Amino acid sequence: MGGPRHRTPLGLPGVPAQAVLGFLAQLTQQVAPVGTVLVVQGASGSLTLAGVTAAAFAMGAGMGRPVQGRLMDRRGSRPVLLVTALLHVSALVALVVAAGDRLWWAVVALAWVAGAGLPPVSVSMRLEWGRRVPDEGRTAAYSLVYLVQELAMLVGPLAFGVVIALTTTSLGLALVAVAAGAGTLGFTRALRAEARGSERGRGRVFADRRMPVLLAVVLLLGGTLGALQVGVPALAAARHVPAATGVLVAALSVGGIVGAAAYGARSWQSRAGVRLVALMAALGAVLAPLALVESWPVFWMVLFGGGLALNPALTTSSLLVDEFAPGAQAEAFGWISTAIGVGGALGSGVAGVTGERLGASAPFLAASGLALAGAALATVLLRRDGTA
Repeated sequence: MGGPRHRTPLGLPGVPAQAVLGFLAQLTQQVAPVGTVLVVQGASGSLTLAGVTAAAFAMGAGMGRPVQGRLMDRRGSRPVLLVTALLHVSALVALVVAAGDRLWWAVVALAWVAGAGLPPVSVSMRLEWGRRVPDEGRTAAYSLVYLVQELAMLVGPLAFGVVIALTTTSLGLALVAVAAGAGTLGFTRALRAEARGSERGRGRVFADRRMPVLLAVVLLLGGTLGALQVGVPALAAARHVPAATGVLVAALSVGGIVGAAAYGARSWQSRAGVRLVALMAALGAVLAPLALVESWPVFWMVLFGGGLALNPALTTSSLLVDEFAPGAQAEAFGWISTAIGVGGALGSGVAGVTGERLGASAPFLAASGLALAGAALATVLLRRDGTA
């Protein structure tokens, strides 16, 4: 790769276009699970079947990411993005048709395929931008990845809501899927920094003993998020203001956007492992008061504060992937995505149980405890050499 290497990715030719196309390509990350639930429940009248369909999508995504990453390490990003875009969009459109025909076994199977085929756009961004900036610029690069992803996850459901208000849920899901597919194809064409063939697949994800520890820390981080996703609507319902759920959940996303932008805007001299411990500890400390907060504006601000630490923690975990799994980053990033998903499911389960037994505020103590446990575990990552 000739030419100067920039400290920030937005200064690189083509990156602004990649960011816009990557935003469009990731619209279905939140829309697909929500849309499938609405489509299936509307067609079948069964919330249980809708839940099974959403679970199938999540399972497919969790199982698919490491496989996609391994293929990306060996073959490069472009072919994986092209195949997954076709698979993802086709499966979602076919799911809409199958739901209309009441082919429920096919609906569940297609949801799994749609999840497994969810294009690895954010992983491709990390690889592309990480290769095109010097080491000291990767914090900004990975922060931009999470900023784009968070914006897509915030705007996608809002756009989906507008579309289904004007058309139908089934048509809305199909249209958003096609738009995301077009964005993925455009993003694929805009990629520039593919690894040379001799560089692909030469590393091993778990050669460094610290990599499984990092996955466990990220799983606890995902658990924190999952507990919040259950705790917020449960508390709003318990206080008889369920309409507050959307505004409160948005606080976490807005905080994540601001946190990603601020974290990537400055140069950090401390080690990434030290920062991850501090960020996880800060996240746990910020969330703990939610169990006692009565005022909705204060509740919103505390959730916003949690978001400020959440995306920087994810960014820092990506920096550690570069350190622990050189030559196998794509597969390692896939395992990171899987850990977040599995952790989210476990955190949701823990929050549900604690909320039912101990009251509507208990899920926030669970979220805080999971983050603090992640901080304690992350101290293991401060060892400088974890190779076998």
